[in-house]
Amino acid sequence: MHFFVLKRRTLYFIALIAFIAIVGSIWLSLKPDATPAIGGQNEQIREIHMVTGEFKSTMEDGKEIEAYRWDPGTIFLEKGEKVSLKILGVNGKEHPFIIEGTDIKGVVKKGKETVVPLQFDKEGTYRLICLTHPSAEHNGPMIAYIVVD
Repeated sequence: MHFFVLKRRTLYFIALIAFIAIVGSIWLSLKPDATPAIGGQNEQIREIHMVTGEFKSTMEDGKEIEAYRWDPGTIFLEKGEKVSLKILGVNGKEHPFIIEGTDIKGVVKKGKETVVPLQFDKEGTYRLICLTHPSAEHNGPMIAYIVVD
């Protein structure tokens, strides 16, 4: 018959390691931004903020020119990611828009925030187009790019 003899110091060391492991696992499970390894993904919705902007200038002959834009002009999303696009109307009375390749449309009004839920199942580049300012002839182009990887 074989016996293992453990010194008191070894038992204390094993107990300390077990205590650290227990405290560490409790800390990780209570941490609010921890992603569980088992049981699914966090269903967080990322917020992206955008504003309407305007550039104005006066030509040498006194003629005033202006151009409208979305800022930022490009946003990046992951395929399948849930996003809440929040667009604040700063310049221009209103900007009716579409997102090309989707059924998404809406209007951004000055002083108001328009919230657009986004989730793309296909990779690609989608254009957010203001229907009032789609080209240079209409004080644009007011186009932003949504890049989905």
